Amino acid sequence: MSYEHIVRTISCDAPGLKTELNYFRIGPKNASQKVFMQAALHADEQPGIMILHHLLPLLKQADTNGLLNAQFVIFPMVNPLGMSDLSFGQHQGRYNRVTGVNFNRQWPDLFKEVHEQVADKLTDNPDKNIHIVRDGIKQWLAQSKPVTAIQQQQHIVIEEAFDADYVLDLHCDNDSLAHIFSVPQSTDVMQSLSDWMSAAATLMAEDSGGHSFDEVWSTVWLKLAEAYPDKPIPLACHSATLEYRGRFDVFDSINLDDAERLYGFLQTQELINGDLIRSTPPATAKPTDLAATEFTKVNEAGLLAYQVELGDIVKKGDVLADLIALDGDGAFSKRTPILAGTDGLLLSRNVQKYVWPGCNIAKVVGTKRLTSRSGMLLAD
Repeated sequence: MSYEHIVRTISCDAPGLKTELNYFRIGPKNASQKVFMQAALHADEQPGIMILHHLLPLLKQADTNGLLNAQFVIFPMVNPLGMSDLSFGQHQGRYNRVTGVNFNRQWPDLFKEVHEQVADKLTDNPDKNIHIVRDGIKQWLAQSKPVTAIQQQQHIVIEEAFDADYVLDLHCDNDSLAHIFSVPQSTDVMQSLSDWMSAAATLMAEDSGGHSFDEVWSTVWLKLAEAYPDKPIPLACHSATLEYRGRFDVFDSINLDDAERLYGFLQTQELINGDLIRSTPPATAKPTDLAATEFTKVNEAGLLAYQVELGDIVKKGDVLADLIALDGDGAFSKRTPILAGTDGLLLSRNVQKYVWPGCNIAKVVGTKRLTSRSGMLLAD
């Protein structure tokens, strides 16, 4: 049994400034499996902080009772750099102010970093190959020299996540129903997770185009398996982004329920022993291709007047919202209908009703791949 509160110091990019990165390691040190969870990588998305706040005591009690079959590493607030992004009385936290890059984009491509050094070492034993690859990542980490604050922060996180069997990155959308992003090869695990989360959708893509954090841990194995088809290289990590509704859904009652559901999922994966925390939940929707989800955008500035509610089933051509003009001849009277481009479930809307050209105002989860959806499948 083990429960550690770990504090790492990050030197910031201006003289005299430092910040702390706090996290927890719970469970037997010699466990054969490892689970990594983090929240608030987008620092302006805080339901996950509350969820992990409630999950920590559940894990601590399970550890005290000897019920943990895995070691758990928990970063309840993984991005202190983004949490400090306060400007004119508002918190931002989605983009690194130094680089301009979204905190959940442009994470390292581990395949690129390690595939050459492991190529000649791969064997016909899948378990040995997992060890060889993880050892290669460990060596790459040891050789890396993080300099900037964001490099230091990412390095600490990767050090803790690289050998995990499950990596769960807790986020939220703008105004949304709960949903999941993952890879098709993890469908069975993600269906169970979706059921426990009561998710409205599970959106699948091998590569969403942005080098997001969760894809670091799946794509390295998928790319290695493709590059070396004569060697047995399993998907050694099930990783996902968990979108816990919208930004304002930070409440004890809601997020305690989320934490207990997450705990139940971990139990069904045999990572935690003991009686199920609650009854097995009903089945949710089957996973769909992320390229079948329309990210509806507007082409001009205006004020949104939504005509649909979250969870509504819409048809192509249905009016999702009217865009009220704010200038020109039709100022404050003209309403331009914004139409659905596919049949499907209305998964998310925009909290902010004033929008400008290029803004995403809705996600409609369909079942047919859209010809317009390729390359970068996520909004930035």
